[in-house]
Amino acid sequence: MHRRFRSPERAQRRGDAFGPQWGPGFGPRHPGRGRGRRTKRGNVRAAILALLAERPMHGYEMIQELESRTGGVWRPSPGSVYPTLQLLEDESLVTSEEQSGKRLFALTDTGRAEAGQQTVAPWDEVSEEAGENATHAREAVGQLVMALHQVMVAGTEDQKAQALDVISDARRRLYGILADDAGE
Repeated sequence: MHRRFRSPERAQRRGDAFGPQWGPGFGPRHPGRGRGRRTKRGNVRAAILALLAERPMHGYEMIQELESRTGGVWRPSPGSVYPTLQLLEDESLVTSEEQSGKRLFALTDTGRAEAGQQTVAPWDEVSEEAGENATHAREAVGQLVMALHQVMVAGTEDQKAQALDVISDARRRLYGILADDAGE
C-alpha cells in the first residue's frame, strides 16, 4: 500500500496534518481528540433495565425507543443490546419468552429492584452529554432533507437547480463559520 504524505504547509492549511507527534486521525487544532466529537455512549445495561421497568419489550423495540428518547443522538447497536439482554437473563434480572417469532423481555423481581435504584434515566444522561444543539441540529437537518426531497420530486428543473444552489451556499457558509473562528 502506498501512502502519500502532505507537505506540512498544505496539511496545516487543510487542518488534517498527520505526523508522528499526532498519529493518524489527530490534527493540530485538537491534539488528542481525534476527528470530531463523539457523543458519549450510553449505559446499555441501565437503559434496558429502565425501559423494561416501564413494560416488557422486544430487543429491536428497545433500540428504537432509546433512539427516540435521545432525539436520535444515541441508537445502541444490536451488537450491544442483545448480548446485554443475554447477560441480564443469565443474571436472572430479565426473563424472555417467544412471542410471534420474537423474544419478549421482561424484568424479574430482582431486575425490578435493580432498575428501581436508578435515579436518572440513562437516556437523559446521553442527551445532556450531547447537548441541546446536537438534538436541534439533527431535527433541523432532517427537516432540510425533507424540504430538498420535496423540491427534487415536485419542482421544475429551475427550482431543482435553485435548491442545489441553496445547499451549496449553506455548506460554504457553514465552513465559513469555522474559518472565522479559526482566525481568533
